[in-house]
Amino acid sequence: MLGSRAVASLTSPHSIDHFLEQLHPMLTVNHVRARVVEVVRETAHATTVLLRPNGAWRGFVPGQHVQFGVEVDGTRKIRCFSVSSSRTRRDGLFAVSVKAHPDGYVSQFLHNELRPKTLVYLSQAEGDFVLPDPVPDFLLLISGGSGITPLMSMLRTFRDTGHSGRVVFLHYARSRADEMFTDELDQIASSGPSTRVLRVYTREPAAGAELVGRFDAGHLEYLGIDPARTPTYVCGPAGLIATVNDLYDKLGATEQLRTEYFKVPAIDLDAADATGTLTFEKSATVVDNSGATILEQAETAGLTPEFGCRMGVCNTCAIRKNHGAVRHVVSGEVSANTDETIKICVNVPVGDVNVAL
Repeated sequence: MLGSRAVASLTSPHSIDHFLEQLHPMLTVNHVRARVVEVVRETAHATTVLLRPNGAWRGFVPGQHVQFGVEVDGTRKIRCFSVSSSRTRRDGLFAVSVKAHPDGYVSQFLHNELRPKTLVYLSQAEGDFVLPDPVPDFLLLISGGSGITPLMSMLRTFRDTGHSGRVVFLHYARSRADEMFTDELDQIASSGPSTRVLRVYTREPAAGAELVGRFDAGHLEYLGIDPARTPTYVCGPAGLIATVNDLYDKLGATEQLRTEYFKVPAIDLDAADATGTLTFEKSATVVDNSGATILEQAETAGLTPEFGCRMGVCNTCAIRKNHGAVRHVVSGEVSANTDETIKICVNVPVGDVNVAL
């Protein structure tokens, strides 16, 4: 009833949630809120946050992420984090797991300062890095570093639902000490023949390790995997995803591959398209195109555009590009349409560009 059009018309121009939150911050119809139940240190640099969402939460599919907001000193900061828990928890809780990056304000706050009972602001679960229904009989999951989090949600759900298909999970970490979920991965690895777990420590290889070094074709050959016949899900740093992409493309297996970055690839600031000028029309500001993302160039110019994830996921930074061409830093696709909406955190100008900022 509170979500009806009749109530919305009575509370206009505000939403019903605007008034309900005055009574209690968790009492909302549309806005997802959650209380922190527990903060678990996974490693020296990674943390799992267990959350109890309010009734507006619609749940998630393993592989999805949420926009996670915290308020610090009166300012709300939002970033995107993958759900890491099993979909089948019966207590109504779910978890996100985060590695604290040196330049990550929110991830550092989660790791060092977040405490139980803290109120956090969430979106509904988002993203299409999810498994098909029904799940294929044989799957390959590949992760690197903190890219393990969405795949851990899949593994835990497989375990808790008694999934009978074969799953090979191949994870790359710098060392065992740097690896998240180590004890649980040990348990899953020994749980039965249907799930095979291999971890490759690239800097401190384990004694007698089956595989060493970084991902290459030899690792798949050792596992007896034919990429052209195996649905493959990969999440991790840009280097790992680029290597897997190149191999699958060479083998004609790209249709089997689904990828998700946990961090936008580094940009070549000496790229040939770093020419011309970038015009921020509304603020009457013109700068020489440095080759960085439009968001970064705006910040360098002293502007303060809204942003959230800085990964091209949350749409917070989406604005209108009036004219000019831009290159997407993940896909490499160049778009030169007039009056189109772009995400300025993942697009760089190619020559002269004008945006409504």
